[in-house]
Amino acid sequence: KMPLLEIITTEATADWVMSTALEFGIQQGKTCIVVKDCAGFYTTRILIPMLNESMRLIEEGADIKAIDTAMRQFGYPVGPVTLVDELGIDVAAHVAKGEVKKLFEARGLTASDGYTRLFEKGYKGRKNKRGFYLYDTPKKPSLPFVKKKGGKPVNPEVYEILGVSRRNFEVSEIQDRLALAMINEAVYCLQEGIISCARDGDIGAVFGLGFPPFTGGPFRYIDTVGAHTVVSRMKRLEDRYGALYTPAPLLAEMALKKGRFHG
Repeated sequence: KMPLLEIITTEATADWVMSTALEFGIQQGKTCIVVKDCAGFYTTRILIPMLNESMRLIEEGADIKAIDTAMRQFGYPVGPVTLVDELGIDVAAHVAKGEVKKLFEARGLTASDGYTRLFEKGYKGRKNKRGFYLYDTPKKPSLPFVKKKGGKPVNPEVYEILGVSRRNFEVSEIQDRLALAMINEAVYCLQEGIISCARDGDIGAVFGLGFPPFTGGPFRYIDTVGAHTVVSRMKRLEDRYGALYTPAPLLAEMALKKGRFHG
Protein backbone atom coordinates (compact mmCIF):
# COMPACT_ATOMS: atom_id res chain seq x y z
CA LYS A 1 0.00 0.00 0.00
CA MET A 2 2.91 2.39 0.64
CA PRO A 3 3.79 3.99 -2.71
CA LEU A 4 7.19 5.26 -1.53
CA LEU A 5 10.36 3.20 -1.15
CA GLU A 6 13.39 4.68 0.61
CA ILE A 7 16.61 3.01 -0.49
CA ILE A 8 19.16 3.56 2.25
CA THR A 9 22.85 3.72 1.42
CA THR A 10 25.93 3.80 3.65
CA GLU A 11 29.52 4.73 2.91
CA ALA A 12 30.16 1.05 2.16
CA THR A 13 27.27 0.61 -0.30
CA ALA A 14 28.56 -0.12 -3.80
CA ASP A 15 26.94 1.77 -6.68
CA TRP A 16 25.78 -1.45 -8.32
CA VAL A 17 24.02 -2.50 -5.12
CA MET A 18 22.16 0.81 -4.94
CA SER A 19 21.28 0.61 -8.64
CA THR A 20 20.00 -2.96 -8.28
CA ALA A 21 17.80 -2.00 -5.31
CA LEU A 22 16.51 1.03 -7.21
CA GLU A 23 15.63 -1.03 -10.28
CA PHE A 24 13.95 -3.69 -8.12
CA GLY A 25 11.88 -1.01 -6.39
CA ILE A 26 10.79 0.48 -9.72
CA GLN A 27 9.76 -2.97 -10.96
CA GLN A 28 7.58 -3.31 -7.85
CA GLY A 29 5.74 -0.17 -8.90
CA LYS A 30 7.22 1.95 -6.13
CA THR A 31 8.25 5.59 -6.28
CA CYS A 32 11.85 5.44 -5.08
CA ILE A 33 14.23 7.88 -3.46
CA VAL A 34 17.82 7.21 -2.40
CA VAL A 35 18.59 8.32 1.16
CA LYS A 36 21.79 8.22 3.20
CA ASP A 37 21.78 6.34 6.49
CA CYS A 38 20.87 8.40 9.55
CA ALA A 39 18.52 8.25 12.53
CA GLY A 40 15.03 7.94 11.09
CA PHE A 41 16.30 8.01 7.49
CA TYR A 42 14.29 10.75 5.72
CA THR A 43 10.54 10.33 6.18
CA THR A 44 10.62 9.20 9.81
CA ARG A 45 13.20 11.86 10.63
CA ILE A 46 11.05 14.75 9.35
CA LEU A 47 7.94 13.24 10.97
CA ILE A 48 9.57 13.10 14.43
CA PRO A 49 9.56 16.88 15.12
CA MET A 50 5.90 17.13 14.08
CA LEU A 51 4.78 14.29 16.36
CA ASN A 52 6.88 15.61 19.23
CA GLU A 53 5.37 19.06 18.85
CA SER A 54 1.87 17.55 18.62
CA MET A 55 2.40 16.10 22.08
CA ARG A 56 3.75 19.41 23.34
CA LEU A 57 0.59 21.13 22.13
CA ILE A 58 -1.54 18.60 24.03
CA GLU A 59 0.60 19.13 27.12
CA GLU A 60 0.04 22.88 26.76
CA GLY A 61 -3.70 22.28 26.78
CA ALA A 62 -4.62 22.08 23.09
CA ASP A 63 -7.68 20.06 22.17
CA ILE A 64 -6.75 16.72 20.57
CA LYS A 65 -9.44 16.88 17.92
CA ALA A 66 -8.62 20.54 17.17
CA ILE A 67 -5.02 19.54 16.37
CA ASP A 68 -6.13 16.85 13.93
CA THR A 69 -8.74 19.09 12.34
CA ALA A 70 -6.28 21.96 11.87
CA MET A 71 -3.76 19.72 10.08
CA ARG A 72 -6.41 18.17 7.85
CA GLN A 73 -7.46 21.70 6.91
CA PHE A 74 -3.82 22.41 6.09
CA GLY A 75 -3.99 19.49 3.65
CA TYR A 76 -2.74 16.37 5.44
CA PRO A 77 -4.90 13.27 4.83
CA VAL A 78 -4.91 12.41 8.54
CA GLY A 79 -4.16 14.39 11.67
CA PRO A 80 -0.93 13.71 13.63
CA VAL A 81 -2.71 12.53 16.80
CA THR A 82 -4.83 10.05 14.84
CA LEU A 83 -1.63 8.93 13.11
CA VAL A 84 0.01 8.13 16.46
CA ASP A 85 -3.05 6.13 17.52
CA GLU A 86 -2.83 4.15 14.27
CA LEU A 87 0.95 3.61 14.44
CA GLY A 88 0.86 2.86 18.16
CA ILE A 89 1.62 4.96 21.21
CA ASP A 90 4.08 2.23 22.19
CA VAL A 91 5.95 2.83 18.92
CA ALA A 92 5.93 6.61 19.51
CA ALA A 93 7.30 6.08 23.03
CA HIS A 94 10.07 3.83 21.69
CA VAL A 95 11.00 6.39 19.02
CA ALA A 96 10.96 9.19 21.61
CA LYS A 97 13.55 7.36 23.71
CA GLY A 98 15.74 6.46 20.75
CA GLU A 99 15.47 8.37 17.48
CA VAL A 100 14.17 11.61 18.97
CA LYS A 101 16.95 11.69 21.55
CA LYS A 102 19.63 11.17 18.90
CA LEU A 103 18.10 13.75 16.61
CA PHE A 104 17.26 16.44 19.14
CA GLU A 105 20.15 16.34 21.59
CA ALA A 106 22.63 17.11 18.82
CA ARG A 107 20.89 20.50 18.44
CA GLY A 108 20.28 21.08 22.14
CA LEU A 109 16.61 20.15 21.97
CA THR A 110 14.59 18.00 24.35
CA ALA A 111 11.85 15.52 23.57
CA SER A 112 8.48 15.36 25.30
CA ASP A 113 7.95 12.38 27.59
CA GLY A 114 4.18 12.44 27.01
CA TYR A 115 4.06 9.35 24.81
CA THR A 116 6.17 7.44 27.34
CA ARG A 117 3.88 8.44 30.21
CA LEU A 118 0.81 7.24 28.30
CA PHE A 119 2.50 3.99 27.32
CA GLU A 120 3.44 3.32 30.94
CA LYS A 121 -0.26 3.63 31.78
CA GLY A 122 -1.06 0.90 29.25
CA TYR A 123 -1.92 3.08 26.27
CA LYS A 124 -0.94 1.66 22.89
CA GLY A 125 -3.48 3.36 20.63
CA ARG A 126 -5.97 1.66 18.39
CA LYS A 127 -4.28 -1.75 18.68
CA ASN A 128 -5.47 -2.18 22.28
CA LYS A 129 -8.32 0.36 22.03
CA ARG A 130 -6.62 2.65 24.53
CA GLY A 131 -5.48 5.80 22.83
CA PHE A 132 -6.14 9.47 22.29
CA TYR A 133 -9.57 8.52 20.95
CA LEU A 134 -12.24 6.18 22.28
CA TYR A 135 -12.81 2.99 20.28
CA ASP A 136 -15.43 1.15 22.32
CA THR A 137 -18.22 3.70 22.28
CA PRO A 138 -21.58 2.21 21.20
CA LYS A 139 -22.51 3.00 17.63
CA LYS A 140 -25.77 4.85 17.18
CA PRO A 141 -28.02 3.48 14.43
CA SER A 142 -28.29 5.82 11.47
CA LEU A 143 -29.95 5.85 8.09
CA PRO A 144 -27.67 4.64 5.27
CA PHE A 145 -27.92 7.94 3.38
CA VAL A 146 -27.07 10.09 6.43
CA LYS A 147 -23.40 10.98 6.67
CA LYS A 148 -21.93 10.56 10.14
CA LYS A 149 -20.31 13.64 11.63
CA GLY A 150 -17.75 14.20 14.34
CA GLY A 151 -15.80 10.94 14.15
CA LYS A 152 -14.52 9.16 17.25
CA PRO A 153 -14.76 10.98 20.59
CA VAL A 154 -11.58 12.08 22.37
CA ASN A 155 -10.49 10.04 25.38
CA PRO A 156 -10.66 12.51 28.32
CA GLU A 157 -8.35 10.32 30.43
CA VAL A 158 -5.41 11.43 28.30
CA TYR A 159 -5.69 14.98 29.65
CA GLU A 160 -5.87 13.63 33.20
CA ILE A 161 -2.78 11.44 32.81
CA LEU A 162 -0.80 14.31 31.32
CA GLY A 163 -2.16 16.70 33.96
CA VAL A 164 -3.05 19.51 31.56
CA SER A 165 -5.43 22.45 31.74
CA ARG A 166 -7.36 22.94 28.53
CA ARG A 167 -7.14 26.14 26.49
CA ASN A 168 -7.81 27.26 22.94
CA PHE A 169 -5.19 27.71 20.23
CA GLU A 170 -5.52 29.56 16.96
CA VAL A 171 -5.74 27.18 13.98
CA SER A 172 -2.90 29.04 12.25
CA GLU A 173 -0.63 28.57 15.29
CA ILE A 174 -1.24 24.81 15.34
CA GLN A 175 -0.60 24.59 11.61
CA ASP A 176 2.59 26.65 11.73
CA ARG A 177 4.04 24.84 14.73
CA LEU A 178 3.53 21.40 13.23
CA ALA A 179 4.06 21.99 9.51
CA LEU A 180 7.11 24.24 9.93
CA ALA A 181 8.74 21.76 12.31
CA MET A 182 8.56 19.13 9.54
CA ILE A 183 9.58 21.54 6.78
CA ASN A 184 12.62 22.78 8.70
CA GLU A 185 13.78 19.21 9.33
CA ALA A 186 13.47 18.46 5.62
CA VAL A 187 15.82 21.36 4.91
CA TYR A 188 18.27 19.99 7.49
CA CYS A 189 18.21 16.66 5.62
CA LEU A 190 19.11 18.40 2.36
CA GLN A 191 21.78 20.47 4.08
CA GLU A 192 23.37 17.35 5.58
CA GLY A 193 23.23 15.39 2.32
CA ILE A 194 20.73 12.83 3.65
CA ILE A 195 18.76 13.51 0.48
CA SER A 196 20.54 14.60 -2.67
CA CYS A 197 18.05 17.15 -3.97
CA ALA A 198 14.88 19.06 -3.13
CA ARG A 199 12.91 16.95 -5.60
CA ASP A 200 13.58 13.78 -3.58
CA GLY A 201 12.61 15.62 -0.41
CA ASP A 202 9.29 16.63 -1.93
CA ILE A 203 8.58 13.17 -3.32
CA GLY A 204 9.44 11.50 -0.01
CA ALA A 205 7.22 13.83 2.03
CA VAL A 206 4.22 13.63 -0.31
CA PHE A 207 4.29 9.91 -1.14
CA GLY A 208 5.61 8.72 2.22
CA LEU A 209 3.87 11.01 4.72
CA GLY A 210 0.95 12.61 2.92
CA PHE A 211 2.45 16.10 3.03
CA PRO A 212 -0.27 18.17 1.29
CA PRO A 213 0.19 17.10 -2.35
CA PHE A 214 -1.23 20.33 -3.80
CA THR A 215 1.70 22.22 -2.24
CA GLY A 216 4.20 20.07 -4.15
CA GLY A 217 6.09 19.08 -0.98
CA PRO A 218 8.03 20.97 1.70
CA PHE A 219 10.62 22.49 -0.63
CA ARG A 220 8.09 23.52 -3.26
CA TYR A 221 6.01 24.98 -0.42
CA ILE A 222 8.97 27.12 0.68
CA ASP A 223 9.51 28.30 -2.91
CA THR A 224 5.81 29.17 -3.29
CA VAL A 225 5.40 30.99 0.02
CA GLY A 226 8.92 32.43 -0.09
CA ALA A 227 11.86 31.44 2.07
CA HIS A 228 11.89 34.89 3.67
CA THR A 229 8.25 34.53 4.73
CA VAL A 230 8.83 31.02 6.11
CA VAL A 231 11.88 32.21 8.09
CA SER A 232 9.91 35.17 9.48
CA ARG A 233 7.16 32.83 10.70
CA MET A 234 9.75 30.53 12.23
CA LYS A 235 11.51 33.39 14.00
CA ARG A 236 8.24 34.36 15.68
CA LEU A 237 7.83 30.78 16.85
CA GLU A 238 11.46 30.61 17.93
CA ASP A 239 10.92 33.62 20.20
CA ARG A 240 8.00 31.86 21.90
CA TYR A 241 8.91 28.17 21.78
CA GLY A 242 12.68 27.95 21.47
CA ALA A 243 15.33 26.29 19.35
CA LEU A 244 13.10 23.80 17.53
CA TYR A 245 12.10 26.70 15.31
CA THR A 246 15.57 28.05 14.66
CA PRO A 247 15.67 28.01 10.86
CA ALA A 248 18.12 25.55 9.35
CA PRO A 249 21.21 27.45 8.11
CA LEU A 250 20.40 26.50 4.50
CA LEU A 251 16.87 27.89 4.87
CA ALA A 252 18.19 31.10 6.42
CA GLU A 253 20.65 31.41 3.52
CA MET A 254 17.85 30.95 0.98
CA ALA A 255 15.85 33.68 2.69
CA LEU A 256 18.82 36.06 2.70
CA LYS A 257 19.60 35.47 -0.98
CA LYS A 258 15.94 35.26 -2.01
CA GLY A 259 16.83 31.91 -3.51
CA ARG A 260 14.73 28.90 -4.47
CA PHE A 261 15.19 25.17 -3.94
CA HIS A 262 13.77 24.40 -7.39
CA GLY A 263 15.08 26.07 -10.49
